[in-house]
Amino acid sequence: MSKQKARAPRGTLKRVFSYLKGYRFFLIFSLFLALVSVISALYLPVLIGNAIDCIVGKNDVKFDTISQIFLQAGIIILVTALAQWLMNVCNNKMTFGIVRNIRNDAFRHLQKVPLSYLDTHKTGDIVSRLIADTDQFSDGLLLGFTQLFSGVLTIIGTLIFMLWIHPGITLVVVLVTPLSLFVAAFIAKRTHKMFQLQAEIRGKQTALMEEAIGSHKVVVAFSQEDELLEKFNDINCKLQKASLQATFFSSITNPSTRFVNSLVYTGVALTGALTVMSTGGASLSIGALSTFLAYANQYTKPFNEISGVVTELQGALACAARIFEVLDSDVEISDAKCKNHLSNARGAVTFQNVNFSYVPDHPLIQNMNLTVAPGQRIAIVGPTGCGKTTVINLLMRFYDVSSGAILIDGVNIQDIPRKELRSSLGMVLQETWLRAGTIRENIAFGKPDATDEEIIAAAKAAHAHSFIKRLPHGYETVIGEDGGALSQGQKQLLCITRLMLSPPPMLILDEATSSIDTRTEQKIQKAFATLMQGRTTFVVAHRLSTIRESDLILVMKDGNVIEQGDHESLLLQQGFYAKLYHSQFEESQGGTP
Repeated sequence: MSKQKARAPRGTLKRVFSYLKGYRFFLIFSLFLALVSVISALYLPVLIGNAIDCIVGKNDVKFDTISQIFLQAGIIILVTALAQWLMNVCNNKMTFGIVRNIRNDAFRHLQKVPLSYLDTHKTGDIVSRLIADTDQFSDGLLLGFTQLFSGVLTIIGTLIFMLWIHPGITLVVVLVTPLSLFVAAFIAKRTHKMFQLQAEIRGKQTALMEEAIGSHKVVVAFSQEDELLEKFNDINCKLQKASLQATFFSSITNPSTRFVNSLVYTGVALTGALTVMSTGGASLSIGALSTFLAYANQYTKPFNEISGVVTELQGALACAARIFEVLDSDVEISDAKCKNHLSNARGAVTFQNVNFSYVPDHPLIQNMNLTVAPGQRIAIVGPTGCGKTTVINLLMRFYDVSSGAILIDGVNIQDIPRKELRSSLGMVLQETWLRAGTIRENIAFGKPDATDEEIIAAAKAAHAHSFIKRLPHGYETVIGEDGGALSQGQKQLLCITRLMLSPPPMLILDEATSSIDTRTEQKIQKAFATLMQGRTTFVVAHRLSTIRESDLILVMKDGNVIEQGDHESLLLQQGFYAKLYHSQFEESQGGTP
C-alpha cells in the first residue's frame, strides 16, 4: 500500500477494522449490550409518560399504577446501567487489544526493515509514531466504540418509538435532522487534515527532543543551547498553531449541532402543544407529548455525541495512518529461500566484482575483488568516506550488494539466513551500545546463560575487570541508557568484553580501540591477538600503528581498493599508504601534519 493510500481515512479505517477479526465475540456482545441499553433507555420515557397521564386529572391520581411504574422504571435503570458497564468492558478489551496488536506489529516490523530505512528516518519520529500517535489513536478508537454503536442504535430506536407515538410530529424531526448531519460532516472534513498536520509536527518535535537529549554534551560543548532552543521554539509554535486550529474546528462541531438540535426540540414542543390543544388530547396526550419531547432530546443527543466521535476519529485516523506508514515500509528480502547453512565457518571470504551505492546515481564500491584465507587478519584503511565501513555493512548484509557477490566458505552470503550469517561474525564498533541494566546483563547480552566465572574471565581478558570491581556494586552495578556515567573508554571495554564472552568464527573490529588510552590499548591488542588466532578478522582503523601485524592491508580511496599488501610491502611501494603512515608517524612525534 502506498503512503497516499495509507493516509486516506477510508483506507485507514478499513485496516483498523481488519484488526477486529480476533475480537468478533466482544464486538457482537458489545452490539447486543448496546441494543439492550438503548431499548431500556428508550422504554423509560414511555413509563414516565404513563405516570404523567396517571396524575393529570384533578383528585384523580392512580397511586397503585404509579407505584408499579416506578418499580418497572427502577428495574429498567438497573438493566441499562449493567448493560452499559458490560459494554464498556468489551469496548476497552477491543480497543486496547487492537492498540497492543498494532504496536506489536509495528515494533516487529521495525526488526525486519533494512538498515537504509533507519538511516533515512529520524529515530524520534519513529518513537513518536509508536508511542504518542498510538496513544492518541487508542483514545479516539475507545470513544468511537463507546459512543458510535449506542448512538446509531439510539437514533434508529428513537425514530421507531416516535413514529409509534405520532408520525406527523416525527416528520418535523426527520426534516430538520439532515441540517445537523451536514454541519457535522462539513467541519469533520476540514479537521482531518489539521489533525494529520498536528501529528506530523509532534513527530518532528519528538525527534528534535530525542536528538537534543541524546547529544546534550555535544550541544553544551559547542554552546548551541540558544540555537537549539530557538529551533525547538519554532517547532513548538508550529505545533501550537496546528493544535489550536484542529481544536478550534473540532470544538465548534458540538455547539453547532446543539443549535440545530435545539431547533428540533423547539419544533417538536410547538407542534406537539398545538396538537394537544387542537384535539383536546385525543390524538396526543400530555404524557405522550412528554414522552415525545424526551425522545426528541434523546434523538438529537446522539448526533452531538457522534459529531464529537467523528472529530476524535479524525485525529485517531491521522495517527493511525502514520503508524501504518511504518507498517507499509519495505522489509528486508525474506530468508525463507536461503537453504545454505554456515555452521562451523572456516572464515574464507571472497569478494567477486562487488559494486554498491547508497544512492543509484552515486556509485561508491566499484568492481571490488578480494580473497581472504581462513584465519587471516585483514586491515582496511583510508580517508574518511572512502568506503571502509561500507565494506563491513556489505559483509554483515546490513546492505546488499548492487551487483557481484560476497562468498563465505564458497557460499554466497545472500543464500545464507541473515541470523546465521551474523551469528558467525562478531563486531566491536567505534560507537558503543549499552542497554539500561546491570554490568553483568550487558556483558551477557549475546550469551544470557553465561556463568559468573565466564563473565569474569572475559572481563579480565578485556582488561575491564579492574574498573568493574571499583564500581559501587561491581558486576551488579546498574547503568543507565547508553552506559550512563561510564567513560567512553569504559563503555568500549564492556563492548569488547561482550564479544570475548562468546567469540564467533570471524571478527569485525571497526575502530574498536579508538576510545581507549594508549596503555590500555596495548593490553587490548594483546588480548585481541589471542582472540584472533585462527579466526578471520577484519579491522577498520585510522591509527595505522595498530594494524602493522595484519596479514593483508587494503588501502581504499573513493570506494576503490587502490593498494593492498602487508605493512612492509606497502611502505616499499611509496604510495598512498606510505604517505598516510608517515604523516601519522610525524604527528605522533609532534611534527606538523
